[in-house]
Amino acid sequence: MMRIEYFIKAFTELNTTELYQILKLRSEVFVVEQRCAYQDIDDKDQDSYHLMCFVNDRLAGYTRLLPPGISYVEPSIGRVVIHPDFRGLSLGKQLMENSIAACTELFESSAIRIGAQTYLKKFYTALGFIETGAPYDEDGIPHIEMVRI
Repeated sequence: MMRIEYFIKAFTELNTTELYQILKLRSEVFVVEQRCAYQDIDDKDQDSYHLMCFVNDRLAGYTRLLPPGISYVEPSIGRVVIHPDFRGLSLGKQLMENSIAACTELFESSAIRIGAQTYLKKFYTALGFIETGAPYDEDGIPHIEMVRI
């Protein structure tokens, strides 16, 4: 049986094991799997909240919740990732629903802006996000800015 647990912590509340697991997962997917050499450690983690999804005590998913003014005027959800071992279980949708709820509560704002990989546009549209600009390239991967109001 799968035991799914969600935790949200400010950067200073993360223990070293959690931080290591987060950075390892982000590197495993964004750098290695997607073959994208980019600076993941971008000095935004310290000002953000970190939403972790554990399945049977393993980090299965993660998002970074950014306060208004860090990436955009609005709060933002970034570094959305599901561990390859846990894909196909609808965790991505649950992870984003939890992230949207957390942003609304933490930042007292209904508006959330994201920079989405364009191949995931349909996924984010189903969660209430709409396109707000032209596609752009970020580190060799096509992205689109989207907002949820």
